[in-house]
Amino acid sequence: MNTVTPAPSAADDTARPAPVRAPRRPWWRSRALVGLAYASPTAVIVVVLFLVPLVMVFWMSLNRWPLLGNPTMNFPADYTRVGDNDLFRDSVWFTLKYTLIITVLLSGAALGLALLVQERRPGTGFYRTAFFLPCALGFASASLLFYGFFSNSIGPLDPMLRGLGIVDEPVAWIGTPGMALFSTITLVLWRFAGFNMLILLTGLQSIPVEVYEAARVDGASRRRVFLHITLPLLRPAIALMLVLTVTGSLLAFDQFFIFTQGGPDNSTLSMVMVIYREAFFRFDLGSAAALSVVVLGVLVVLNLLQLRVLRRWTGGGTT
Repeated sequence: MNTVTPAPSAADDTARPAPVRAPRRPWWRSRALVGLAYASPTAVIVVVLFLVPLVMVFWMSLNRWPLLGNPTMNFPADYTRVGDNDLFRDSVWFTLKYTLIITVLLSGAALGLALLVQERRPGTGFYRTAFFLPCALGFASASLLFYGFFSNSIGPLDPMLRGLGIVDEPVAWIGTPGMALFSTITLVLWRFAGFNMLILLTGLQSIPVEVYEAARVDGASRRRVFLHITLPLLRPAIALMLVLTVTGSLLAFDQFFIFTQGGPDNSTLSMVMVIYREAFFRFDLGSAAALSVVVLGVLVVLNLLQLRVLRRWTGGGTT
């Protein structure tokens, strides 16, 4: 028996509801324009406070630019004089030495503090806060605080050491090149160890607990767990810490300008302090701008090399 399917009638078509179309947004409410509106304040700040000064510094480096008077084009005189600046050459070697020492000591101190407060125990929150608290103090204020702490006339350190019988006479904490560098390193370690500890602590807490439990079940010692589990999984946090530490050390200024004033005998002059002296002591803004451009170029190259090496070390590829 054949069945015949009835054809749809016009009444059925009229009863079927028409598809509902989403209302079109006005052009001023499109996603692209909304995103542009959110990003525009940041873009304006970057252009005004970074790109414009960068272009201006490069233009100043091409001219003889006295503090008072009209600039005159003298390219490439300011750049050729960079190699003849003995003070700048000495500051380069000192800054590299300071960067190496600070990177090693600060990384070790931050890793030790992070491992110390990694597990939750009674009082862990107090120690985390105490270690991080110096970061809440401005670097200039911390430099002035340590200047008074190490002072022979008003500082409490010398009387305390003499009272304990450790020293017999006042110590020249910033009176000799070696002691000035030691005192500055102590200041930087106290100021930034807690911040780097927080970076590494974040990386430690992102390691799955199951990995440690499996290692304990297999009978792995603490040393093997640290070398084969903790350090490999902590590489991204260590890489971030190293980039920040190296970049900050190469651009060091506050601690030397306030704490040691570059002394004694210009032994603690950093590269940025030499640029500052060229601009505001010798009033040669063109030479200071040329030094700034050279330092910026070297810093960009070093950061690119550092990121390339760290990306390979963390397993992020070869580029």
